[in-house]
Amino acid sequence: MAALILAGCSQAPQDMSDEAAPGINVTAAPGVAFSYRYGFRLPAARIAAIQEAHAATCERLGIARCRITGMRYSRSEENDITATLGFSLAPDLARAFGRDGIRGVEAADGMLLDSEITGEDAGAKIDQLAQAGAAASAERAAIDARSGATTREARAELERQRAAATGSEREAAAAIAEQRAALATTPVVFEYHSGQAIRGFDPASPFTRAADLAVASARWTVGTALALIGLALPPLLLALLGLLLWRRVRPLLPVKASRAG
Repeated sequence: MAALILAGCSQAPQDMSDEAAPGINVTAAPGVAFSYRYGFRLPAARIAAIQEAHAATCERLGIARCRITGMRYSRSEENDITATLGFSLAPDLARAFGRDGIRGVEAADGMLLDSEITGEDAGAKIDQLAQAGAAASAERAAIDARSGATTREARAELERQRAAATGSEREAAAAIAEQRAALATTPVVFEYHSGQAIRGFDPASPFTRAADLAVASARWTVGTALALIGLALPPLLLALLGLLLWRRVRPLLPVKASRAG
């Protein structure tokens, strides 16, 4: 397993997509099954539109070259939005598709938070599985050559060994098909997070963290104040109603004569 984690943003907005999301061409690592993941931050009101635009881009490529494999859009109680969009792409299109996706986010006043490329050496696994399958096939052929055993117990044992060898052949063939399928398509995932993009700053910088903390603190303060008001309001209303009722009823009550001294 090979993994490459790439993150950051450039100081010049127009060059951000070129510098922040390097990719790997398929020809640079033949036999490696790659998967791509991109994390974006952009204004909450624009996430749905850019997510739809990315989905439309995939649909225009056609199902032979791009398929949408999953989609999610979620809004929290604090109105924070997170969304994901998954694709299965032709390997030679994955890198360009990611770059185009970044440009679309930047055009919507967003930014790339991080990107990750992981790879698995499927070619080496296919070679290993092919060797295992060949060994199982040779074992089955050797068992077939001894199938003329005379005793019942010997024939039963040979049949058991033959079934095991045949099962190993089938497992190797299925695993090879799975690895070839991994080489035939490249999964790409876009993750969207609501927030204000700060161009020219590392999203993990103290300035960004301080701004996020200030916003979170303000939300907590307002939410707590509203909760306290909601908790205290019913008893206050009840007390006020009782006071008004007492002021109306009090004049109607008989006044006791004062005792003579």
